[in-house]
Amino acid sequence: MSALRPYRAILLALALLALLPVLFTTGTVRNFLVFTLIVAIAAQGWNLLGGYGGQFSFGHASFFGTGAYAIAILQARAGLNPWLALPVAVALGALAGAVIGTLAFRARLRGSYFALVTLAFAEVLRIVANVLPITGGAAGTLIRLNVDPLNFQFADRAQFYWVALVFLGAAMVLVRALERGRFGARLVAVRENEDAARALGVDVLRVKIVAITLSAAITAVAGCLYAQNFLYLDAAIAYGPWISVEALLAPIIGGLGTVFGPLIGALVLHGLGELTKGWIGALTGGSVPGIDLVLFGVLLIVTVGFAPRGILGLVARFRARAA
Repeated sequence: MSALRPYRAILLALALLALLPVLFTTGTVRNFLVFTLIVAIAAQGWNLLGGYGGQFSFGHASFFGTGAYAIAILQARAGLNPWLALPVAVALGALAGAVIGTLAFRARLRGSYFALVTLAFAEVLRIVANVLPITGGAAGTLIRLNVDPLNFQFADRAQFYWVALVFLGAAMVLVRALERGRFGARLVAVRENEDAARALGVDVLRVKIVAITLSAAITAVAGCLYAQNFLYLDAAIAYGPWISVEALLAPIIGGLGTVFGPLIGALVLHGLGELTKGWIGALTGGSVPGIDLVLFGVLLIVTVGFAPRGILGLVARFRARAA
């Protein structure tokens, strides 16, 4: 039992989250929950690199899109079962992370330079995917509908939610294990001061490349789930800036460098986004495109200005004052 002690909070949170589809049976709420979990997984991947490693990326769409396109193409073009295509897609996403990380970190790019390079890679991949025949070009890639759990398609949205929850739980457990191990300590040391970490014998380049590879693999899982959920992809969806923004915002708002930060941030972002769209729709009698993005911007400004450690940091501060 002592070995499970560091993971008790994660297991409890997963058990509570597993009850949500039982409590909320409408399709709208279940679709919201599924999409929120997908974003939370992508955010967990970003958090490993940006929150723990201090390497802020603006282009995690590169890994999300690679995973999504890979699992879609392997099904649509090669006829491979999606459960078998999944590990291949995740491996390709990790490979994309390793390649981009090697090129960027060997060039000693840091800070805004690294962020802009990752953004550039995502844009290049979006443009390439928009013209390649294998991706379907501008028309995109459509996954054939074949509702069967063995085909990674479920008639009940709750079943897909629970599958996504298992992947989120695996990502959280992995991050917790890394956080408690030597690699986590080295990653935090690199985040705090690369030169000091190097002087202490840490292989900074290797640590950063491993971090971006693992980060890319987790984000590729989110891409795979997105493809299986919507059964359609195009370049603007797979490699669009929307997922890079949301994967970045969720940990910042929830709490950088924490296991629960990405999940809390994703729930808050999309929960408030849906409430705001519903409220604005009730007032105006119609939808206002982009209102959720305005809300995301406001939340980011408020978080950076008043709670730089995110919601979890704010809670910890209040608990310390109360104590």
